[in-house]
Amino acid sequence: MSIRERVAPSQIRTTVLAYVALTKPRVIELLLVTAIPAMLLADRGTVNPLLIFNTLVGGMMAAAGANTLNCVADADIDKVMKRTALRPLARATVPTRNALIFGLLLSIGSFFWLWWTTNLLSGVLAVVTIAFYVFIYTLLLKRRTAQNVVWGGAAGCMPVMIGWSAVTGTIEWPALVMFLIIFFWTPPHTWALAMRYKDDYKAAGVPMLPAVATEKQVTRQILVYTWLTVLTTVALAPAAGWLYAAVALLAGAWFLIMAHQLYAGVRRGQPVKPLRLFLQSNNYLAAVFCALAVDSALALPTLLNL
Repeated sequence: MSIRERVAPSQIRTTVLAYVALTKPRVIELLLVTAIPAMLLADRGTVNPLLIFNTLVGGMMAAAGANTLNCVADADIDKVMKRTALRPLARATVPTRNALIFGLLLSIGSFFWLWWTTNLLSGVLAVVTIAFYVFIYTLLLKRRTAQNVVWGGAAGCMPVMIGWSAVTGTIEWPALVMFLIIFFWTPPHTWALAMRYKDDYKAAGVPMLPAVATEKQVTRQILVYTWLTVLTTVALAPAAGWLYAAVALLAGAWFLIMAHQLYAGVRRGQPVKPLRLFLQSNNYLAAVFCALAVDSALALPTLLNL
C-alpha cells in the first residue's frame, strides 16, 4: 500500500470531523431533549416514531445549518477566544466558502425536509429560527449588547415550537410555555459558563454580561432568571400529569438552591464555581423534559383532570 493510500482515509476522516464540528453537535442535543417531549405532549398517549424521526432529522439539519453559519460569522472572534480557538474555521481546517455553502445547504434542506415529511408551518419555523439566530443574534446583538443571550436565546427555544407544530399543525399555549421555559433558562445557563470565560469575551470584544458587569450583578441576574425558569416550568403542570409536576417542583427547588448559593457566595466574597451551575443547569433541563416525555407517553392524568 502506498503512502498516499494510507494517508487518504485519515485525511477524509479529519475533513468529515471538521464539518461535523462546524454544526456544534453538543448544541444540537438541546433539540433532542426538548423537541421529543413537546411532540409527545402535543399528542398525549400516542407515540409516532416515524413523525418523531422526520422532525428530528429536519430539526437537526436546521440547527446544524444555523450553527455552521454562526461559525462563519464568528470566525474572527473564535480565533481570539481560547474556548473556541479549536473550531474548524478558527484553525482554517475548512475553507470559509465551503463552510458557508455547507451551512446554506443544510438550512435549505431542513425547510424542504420538514415541509415534505411534516407540514409547511414546521418548515417555516425552521427558516425563521435560522434567520433569527444568524442575523438577529450573531450579526446584530452578540457584539452590541450585554443582553445578547437574553434575546438571541429565543432561537434555542424553537425546537419545541417545531415539534409541537409537526404534530398539530398549530401553535398552542403549552408550546408557548415550553418556549418560555427555555427562554428564561438560557441566560443563567450561558452566563454561568461566561463567568468562567469572561476574559475570553473581553479579548474578543464581545459584551457578554459577565465581561462587562460585576459578579454580584451577574449572579443577581442569574438568580432572577432562574426563578422565572422554575415558575414557568410549574406553569406547564396543568397540561401534564403528576409525574411531571413532581419532577418540576423537586428539580426546580434544586436549581434554585444552586443559584442562591452562587449569589450568596459572591456577596460574601468567597470563591465560587459558576461552571457547577452551568453543568447542573443542563441536568435540570434534561430532568424536566424527560419527565414530561415519560408523563406524556404514558398519558398520565393531567392535573386539570385529577
